[in-house]
Amino acid sequence: MSLVVLGLSHHGAPLSLLESVALAPEDRTALEAAVLRSEHVSEAVVLSTCNRTEVYAECLTFHGAVADITAVLASACSVDRAQLQPHLFVHYEDRGIAHVFRVAAGLDSMAVGEAQVLGQVRRALARAQRHGHVGPALNAVLQQALRVAKRVHTDTGIDLVSGSLVQAGITRAEAELGGLAGLAVLVIGAGGMGALAAAAVARSGARTVVVANRNHDRARAVAARVGGTARPLADLGHALAEADVVISSTGARGCVVTADQVRVAMAARGGRPQVYVDLALPHDIDLAVAGVPAVRRVGLAELGEDLADAGSAPQVAEAADLVTAEVAGYLVARSAEAVAPTVTALRARAGELVEEELRRLERRTPDLDDAQRAEVRRAVERVVDKLLHTPTVRVKELAREGQGGSYARALSELFDLDPRDVSLVGAPPTIPGEDV
Repeated sequence: MSLVVLGLSHHGAPLSLLESVALAPEDRTALEAAVLRSEHVSEAVVLSTCNRTEVYAECLTFHGAVADITAVLASACSVDRAQLQPHLFVHYEDRGIAHVFRVAAGLDSMAVGEAQVLGQVRRALARAQRHGHVGPALNAVLQQALRVAKRVHTDTGIDLVSGSLVQAGITRAEAELGGLAGLAVLVIGAGGMGALAAAAVARSGARTVVVANRNHDRARAVAARVGGTARPLADLGHALAEADVVISSTGARGCVVTADQVRVAMAARGGRPQVYVDLALPHDIDLAVAGVPAVRRVGLAELGEDLADAGSAPQVAEAADLVTAEVAGYLVARSAEAVAPTVTALRARAGELVEEELRRLERRTPDLDDAQRAEVRRAVERVVDKLLHTPTVRVKELAREGQGGSYARALSELFDLDPRDVSLVGAPPTIPGEDV
């Protein structure tokens, strides 16, 4: 079986299409279940963030899996397949593994090096595990990707240069209003991005930080951590009128802030300028808000442009080198694991033949004493070990070079082996004097 990664991201899809395929957690679970109904797919994990929606799948056949996943994704998002297809990317096996590692490390993000995606990948894996949608293959790849991502943030300087959508939004607001000191900020949404935004504006010296959310308890919890206050979403009109900067990031499917609400708020403010920063996908703040006098609306498209240069920093190159080395190491280790059952089966088959011949010899030479029989056994086993030494060592060497699979298949054909036969894989392969 093989890994297939299929999806869309900010690299090749327009924001309007990314909004159409953005999925709530329950929709991601439903998409995984639909993908798993394909006869070509055995495991599936869906990752959906503010700049990507991707399906990671362990597949029995490549073309069948790609066709089925594409159809299911189009249906789940109510997007015409012809509209979706030109913007899809597909990565297979080694390239797919490399892509997953880069995504988890933040190297494929709109804000290059951002750490939030690591948590998003972790939550996607945990959710798929809870629903039984992921098995040993995807679990191994994603767990290693998470370990590598953590190394990227602890062992390289990427955090010194990594941008964030939140900080880019604050920078835009400060450019318009001359800094946050003394200003009132409203944060709509109390999830991960909302919590980051509340903390960031508090550090930037905002006079007040108000958090509004459908779940008022969650809003209070986020506000308490930054010394702010919470408002119910039902009181959004008053909160908008009082805010100089509004930052919104919710999981809502429709607009949370409409142009009419903003016009009413501006009338209450006497025309004092406002900045609206929309970090959500799909967008929370009506696009028409940009047309309201004295109001500046900033969305993901503008923020992506602001963050575009971060990828050229030397710290990013350092992180990319680490990820490349980790991918290579993982592929070598996986190759070795793949050939190990064949080596084990080969040595088990040789052991069976030795025992069979020794029993035949015992029947034909009843006069041999125990010492003589022991010497005969040692001689036969030495011959077998010497015969098996070269093929077993060579398959290990080829596995390190990523070429062990074809050699293992050749051994299976030549010696009529079935590495899946439980009777042949009871013990790991060993060679005197060698670590195979």
